[in-house]
Amino acid sequence: MSSASVAVIDIGSNSIKVLVATRATDGSIVPLKVRTIDARISAGISKSEPRLTEEGMSRGVEAIVTLLTDAAAFSPSKIVLVATSAVRDARNGAEFRARVRAATGHDIRILTGDEEANLIGRGLTCDRALRSLRDFYVFDLGGGSLECLAFRDRRIEQAVSLQLGCVRLTEKFVSDPNQPLDANSREQIAAHTREVLARSGFAFSLPASSAAIGTGGTVATTRAILGAREGRAFDLTSPTVTLDQMHDLLASLGSLSLAARKKIAGLPPARADVFPTAVATLIAVAEAGGFDRLENSLYNLRYGLTVELLERA
Repeated sequence: MSSASVAVIDIGSNSIKVLVATRATDGSIVPLKVRTIDARISAGISKSEPRLTEEGMSRGVEAIVTLLTDAAAFSPSKIVLVATSAVRDARNGAEFRARVRAATGHDIRILTGDEEANLIGRGLTCDRALRSLRDFYVFDLGGGSLECLAFRDRRIEQAVSLQLGCVRLTEKFVSDPNQPLDANSREQIAAHTREVLARSGFAFSLPASSAAIGTGGTVATTRAILGAREGRAFDLTSPTVTLDQMHDLLASLGSLSLAARKKIAGLPPARADVFPTAVATLIAVAEAGGFDRLENSLYNLRYGLTVELLERA
């Protein structure tokens, strides 16, 4: 294994994550440290002129400082901080970047939607479990955006970033997240998702047998909840999440109050308010594409950036 390591801090709308990794002698990426902090910097992201709140920026800076401390233990040769939809779209994103620079000495690289989608695709190709796939779709749902990709012969044929993140749609369509998700809100979320997908021009044009891969917190959390119901640790759960399982999960969790959802094993309490919206969005995407399942991969944006950094190193 190479002794050189790099660190990536991904500043998302709902959570902030760190990956410290190195490259093995066979070329594969070896994670040394992985951690996620649910900071939710994106409150208000659905407004016509979104702005990061004082509380959100404070939580964000605190999380970044904590994750940089975690990374420092591995003495990485390179560290990069990147931000996606929440900071990219916020009118005061520059103020947040200045606060992070003052607190840490690090600048934040703001990724465009195209950069984000393509780096997710690059990270996904690091997943050994997917090496046999040639044609496949990828859907990465975050708090601010949904990245949609189509791979043909393992090359990205399409990549779009859509404003369909679960925090954004919860603010837009759910009047009171403390209450169960009503049928009208579910249909509004689904209809809006279908409409945005159709307007984006993203075409479901790969062979009918092509797999659909789900990355990001929603599919992983679904796995965790299903595993907890069976008493299984996450590593022992199936990476396959069926459309029927997502429908059942939305029906059961969507009928609960926020207080009750926060008690569900496998569901991080900080995500409990937006999780029903996230599942409803993924169901709409799967139905639009004609998929009866999603295969979960944990290889995403951070891995794509890690590959980029290691190549430079």
